Amino acid sequence: MDLSTTYMGMKLKNPLVASASSLSKEIDNIRAMEDSGLSAVVLYSLFEEQLVQEEHALDHFLVRGTESYAESLSYFPDMEKYNLGPDEYLNHLRKAKEAVDIPVIASLNGVSAGGWMDYARRIQEAGADALELNIYYVATDMELTSAEVEAMYVEDVKRIKATVSIPVAVKISPFFSALANVARRLDEAGADALVLFNRFYQPDIDLEKLEVFPNLILSTEHEMRLPLRWIAVLHGRVKASLAATTGIYTERDVLKMLMAGADVTMLCSALYRNGIQHPRSTRALLDRLRAWMEEHEYISVEQMKGSMSQKNVAEPAAFERANYMKTLQSFDPDKL
Repeated sequence: MDLSTTYMGMKLKNPLVASASSLSKEIDNIRAMEDSGLSAVVLYSLFEEQLVQEEHALDHFLVRGTESYAESLSYFPDMEKYNLGPDEYLNHLRKAKEAVDIPVIASLNGVSAGGWMDYARRIQEAGADALELNIYYVATDMELTSAEVEAMYVEDVKRIKATVSIPVAVKISPFFSALANVARRLDEAGADALVLFNRFYQPDIDLEKLEVFPNLILSTEHEMRLPLRWIAVLHGRVKASLAATTGIYTERDVLKMLMAGADVTMLCSALYRNGIQHPRSTRALLDRLRAWMEEHEYISVEQMKGSMSQKNVAEPAAFERANYMKTLQSFDPDKL
């Protein structure tokens, strides 16, 4: 039984990868991830705000749409308080590489490529096996067009690819009017992988304090349907590897993503909910994955990969609008 897969040219022992999260801030946790069977780990993100103090490009993108209220600046955390600055990140990366044998992927989270260039090089020099760009931008400026936003993403990728030689993954959101076109342009810009999808964390309102506050909610299994659809659509149409993230908890979720066309499936909320080495977590998930494959006579992950993608299923329209009407007509409220 061969569970191995290839992601951005890296041969991984299985398709389970730890997504970027605060769990990787502890070296012991990274060791535990390796021991539990995970094939690679994406480190917690280094934020552009930590890299750029007086970068005009950053001010341009972040201030636009906030109506220039000084209060908007209060949403940025005190970086000194958390002691997670650039130098600490690079040192942590070096320690992680020394501690484990699985690939360690660094993560940069930001808006404009300007603040990333030097640290992308330093991340490569520190030993990262690859780099994940988490381009997190909420376009609230009414003067900013979708074409300009898309061009910013593409330019970011081109500049980073010209800076480093290690593989570069791009983690994007689903909020594009023509996502397939954006994926193709990022692919053409040199992205070695597309990670689908970034979950934009939404603010909430405290009715007693009358304040807007951040509120992180872990993903649910139902959320995996969105990346499932788009991975199925993109499989075989882009050269970049495809990584599925959001809502992946069980071996069935992993199987569906692989059949849709994913090269790897990334775990985050499952690790928070179950614990890194909980009986329901990675090791047991791999055992159940292997058992399902044996029962259904699959000998490898590669054999099933993309078998249920849009280009390979009998009804390709199932991933498009045609499925909308069929879904509504087949809905039976009595089965709720």
